[in-house]
Amino acid sequence: MKKKEKITIHDIATEIGVTASTVSRALNNHPRISPATKKMVLEAAKAINYKPNRIAAALRHGKSKLIGIIVPTINRNFFSSIVRGIEEYANARDYKVMISQSYDDYQKEVETIDALLDARVDGIMVSLGKNTHTYAHFDAVLQKGIPLVFFDRTTDELQANQVVIDDFASAYQATRHLIEQGYRHIAHFTSHMKIKIYLERLRGYSQALADFGIPFDERLVVESNMQLDGGQESTRFLLNQGLGFDAIFSASDYAIVGALQELKKIQVKIPQEVGLIGFSNEPFTEFTEPALSTVDQKAINMGQTSAALFFEMIAGDGKPKAMVKKTLDAQLITRTSSCRIKQFQP
Repeated sequence: MKKKEKITIHDIATEIGVTASTVSRALNNHPRISPATKKMVLEAAKAINYKPNRIAAALRHGKSKLIGIIVPTINRNFFSSIVRGIEEYANARDYKVMISQSYDDYQKEVETIDALLDARVDGIMVSLGKNTHTYAHFDAVLQKGIPLVFFDRTTDELQANQVVIDDFASAYQATRHLIEQGYRHIAHFTSHMKIKIYLERLRGYSQALADFGIPFDERLVVESNMQLDGGQESTRFLLNQGLGFDAIFSASDYAIVGALQELKKIQVKIPQEVGLIGFSNEPFTEFTEPALSTVDQKAINMGQTSAALFFEMIAGDGKPKAMVKKTLDAQLITRTSSCRIKQFQP
């Protein structure tokens, strides 16, 4: 057969001498097609490198078996692990994923939603960009009846499904751990972007202080971009202001590494003089000196739970079900950086 750029079912039919409709039924495992014919069609399809057109299939059958995923960036262990969890769960059910990055750019997020709708995906899973404050593009998804699941960075302004960790409880637990280790002047690094996850972590930090009778000092709450340089700048700010802090709880692992770097420059002893805890359990936290305490967000589980929620939504009559919010437990991992009373806590 002459090689073509796009192989179709008509080429398979010509190759083995059957009709295109027989090939189509065989590829879709139709019960009226004999096992022998199915085997012959599948072997021929493989031999001539036939690839099904998922968009065409979606037009015919109403399902593309594609899930669109939007994350702010894929080069973070947290987000890549979520994608892994979604993909593994979806692949086991004969679904594929299309992965896009918003880079926290609102316009790119809007354009990506349009592209996924054009691709006729069966569902969309999203972690909101930091600069997303209006949601008309997601309203369009809901209006079309397409299952929509937000994970990690979510919003309550839409009647859409969510999978989150308990950011309040996780931050409370981290702050309580520092207090139990004898720290009393605990700074908090948060984002200048007022998105829900950071607000909840700030609330958990504040509540823990209140419950242990420690006054809240707004000067110890420092906002930044939550990256490495943000952590460095926030630490220099605390030092330059002469604020007597003895611990830092950061809502980001990247910012807490910046704090560690700045403190080591001036020979501050960790954890004897200053205790440190981050958030996310990025792989590098285990290998710093000293190793950094952090909150493990169980990213793979979050991805699997998000995917499971999608499949629950399309089960039965194939229509999205009522809104669901699933809150998962995170885990505080204590390492040397925050343990000055006892070195390790299982």
